[in-house]
Amino acid sequence: MRFGKTLKNSTYQPWNGKYIDYHKLKVLLKEHDVTGDGSDSDSSQWTEQDEEAFVQELINVQLDKVNAFQVETSQQLRERTTACEQKLRPLAPDADHGTLVVEDEVQRRSVASEVLHELDGITREVSELEKYSRINFTGFLKAAKKHDRKRGARYRVRPLLQVRLSQLPFNSEDYSPLVRRLSVMYSFVREILSQNHYETRDQDAPRFGQDSYSSFKFWVHPDNVLEVKTYILRRLPVLIYNPGTSKEPETLPDDPTITSLYFDDPQFDLYTQKVARAPEAGSLRLRWTGNLKDKPAIFLEKKVVTDDDRSREVRVQLKQKHVKEFLDGEYRFDKKVHRMEDLGNGESREAEAFKKDVDELQSFIKEYKLQPVLRANYTRTAFQIPGDDRIRISLDSNLAMIREDSLDDERPCRERDQWHRTDIDDASMEYPFSTIRTGEIVRFPYALLEIKLRGPTAHKAEWINDLMVSHLVKEAPRFSKFVHGVAQLFEDYVNSFPFWLGEMENDIRRDPETAFHEEQERLARRAEEDMAVGSFLGTRTSPSVKPLVGSPVARITEIESSSRQRQPSQLVMPAPRVPAPEEREQRQEPESPTQRDQRPAALSRLSSLFPSFPFSRFSRAQRMAVDLPPGIREPGIWIKDAGPVRVESKVWLANQRTFIKWLHISILLSTLSLGLYNAAGKHNDVARVLSVVYTFFAIFSAAWGWYMYEKRARLIRQRSGHDLDNTFGPIVVCIGLAVALVLNFAFKYTATLERIRGEQPRDATLPLVQQGGQTL
Repeated sequence: MRFGKTLKNSTYQPWNGKYIDYHKLKVLLKEHDVTGDGSDSDSSQWTEQDEEAFVQELINVQLDKVNAFQVETSQQLRERTTACEQKLRPLAPDADHGTLVVEDEVQRRSVASEVLHELDGITREVSELEKYSRINFTGFLKAAKKHDRKRGARYRVRPLLQVRLSQLPFNSEDYSPLVRRLSVMYSFVREILSQNHYETRDQDAPRFGQDSYSSFKFWVHPDNVLEVKTYILRRLPVLIYNPGTSKEPETLPDDPTITSLYFDDPQFDLYTQKVARAPEAGSLRLRWTGNLKDKPAIFLEKKVVTDDDRSREVRVQLKQKHVKEFLDGEYRFDKKVHRMEDLGNGESREAEAFKKDVDELQSFIKEYKLQPVLRANYTRTAFQIPGDDRIRISLDSNLAMIREDSLDDERPCRERDQWHRTDIDDASMEYPFSTIRTGEIVRFPYALLEIKLRGPTAHKAEWINDLMVSHLVKEAPRFSKFVHGVAQLFEDYVNSFPFWLGEMENDIRRDPETAFHEEQERLARRAEEDMAVGSFLGTRTSPSVKPLVGSPVARITEIESSSRQRQPSQLVMPAPRVPAPEEREQRQEPESPTQRDQRPAALSRLSSLFPSFPFSRFSRAQRMAVDLPPGIREPGIWIKDAGPVRVESKVWLANQRTFIKWLHISILLSTLSLGLYNAAGKHNDVARVLSVVYTFFAIFSAAWGWYMYEKRARLIRQRSGHDLDNTFGPIVVCIGLAVALVLNFAFKYTATLERIRGEQPRDATLPLVQQGGQTL
């Protein structure tokens, strides 16, 4: 898609006219007047006045317009956010006395509702402003690149544009502080309203840490990261790491940077087990937050996936100075174990469990001869209600996987006597790690969204389900940073790869309408399956399936419930859907008995003799006309038509082979006609006319082949029940060629007789006279 069309589709209508005028820049560039690559002849068409006009429009007019609008809009959003804070301040308890300034509950809820509506508008415009900055920034680079490519080395504008862009904030402004302020206000407003914007903590909420989690992983395109954040923070607050003592939203710390150091043996056995989903497959990593220079807490974690897809985790906390000793099996936390035993009078269960964890970790390292092989560095934004862990969401961005191995003796990435890469941690390198060599780093192009749910209340949250099926995310089940990094960086060392590598080159962005329809189809298929299963269990639908409003499933459910109230004994099928126009054209209504009686008898006899002939559709329509019992209706959507179209490759290839055969016939006929026309003399009118006839048949063969190819491809995509065969084209070609050959024989035979008669003398019919034994 060209950028001009992309810019038009990305325009936010309330801001129409504030975007870069890309069409005007193309007109000033005189793009259609230039066909060369910057040669002297092309440069002669481009004058100094043209260059000055283009640069003036690009650098001064368009760039200033976009930057001014971005600065103005950003300031307005901050002012609106401040106004919302002023409205909410009287609703908060007094800091000195702890009493409410506004005690009227009705007034509090009214103000909170008004502020909530305003916050929704602010978050929507924050997301649109980020998209506005990105699309305009791309437009400026596109225009400069087009200019430099067409005008050669004499005129170059991109270096000047890059210097100018670096001085303006519209393409680099960070909206995280504003997002945090909105998150705090959303959390406060939800507490006041106590409505179904999210499930509040109630008395029967499960205790912290109880039960197991269900984890769902997704990829998020960079274009949708901010929109996903704003969507989540309307329901869940941002979880702050080490917030300190300041309560001002503007001074809250940035999202933390997390480093995970993954272990494996030189044969990558742990990787192979994880990719193959082997039972009791385990993984080991060291994890810390922030820079290693700040001496953060380091956790050694072992995760084992059981047969029932549940995970078990063993974790101990280490100090930086004891990591190397622990990995070598020389450090066993003796002082900590004695301290725990003293607190329990020598019989502490915690001490026994701790010693068991330490032994398991060190035995695991020794058994597999594990060593650090991969580092994953990413920035995490976490969302969770404080004190309620039923819904936990994390969004990891700026993900980079770096080699941490010493497998190559000549050029080891990590020194053998170290447990980590000192060149990265001593220099406190940050993303994008520009000094790392190319073959040692992989930057993941998307953000990772992980949703963890525990308990039935969390699983039934509608806003969670809407996010998981929206166009903003792409489901990535079983995605692992460790597996992806090893597959990308150590492909010469492993023989198996994860399934998602084949999707890395695809664009994961989807159209919202397409994503909505796909989800409707998925719910329809699931509802049909649950209805089929529920018929054996005595229930019609499963309570776990809640169709979307306005979807076919919702209409089916309404029809069933109303029908059961009217006639409990009757079986009700789904209501038929309204067919598309092309379906109405293709679908033939069954004939009535009167029409069947009025049909000619000869046509019925031909239909019985040639059932595959096109007019046999009358018999098929007659067979399809089945009288249904009372209360039974024809289903609108068949089970075979539910879900995405999946057609085997051989079906498409068969259609293509048929089209190629028709082209082959067309080429043969055209070759025959051309040869016949060239071989015919000036007076051989029969041959010349027949060559023209053969040419028409050749054109008809090519046109018929293309028509049938397109028609069959459409029927295959629609999974139509119509027949794919059509004998009209072959019959026309065969009968036409037969008639042409018969006429050719008749004309040649007539011409031969006339030539023979013309060559005989006029007295050839007189009787012969024999004289002297000789014929006279």
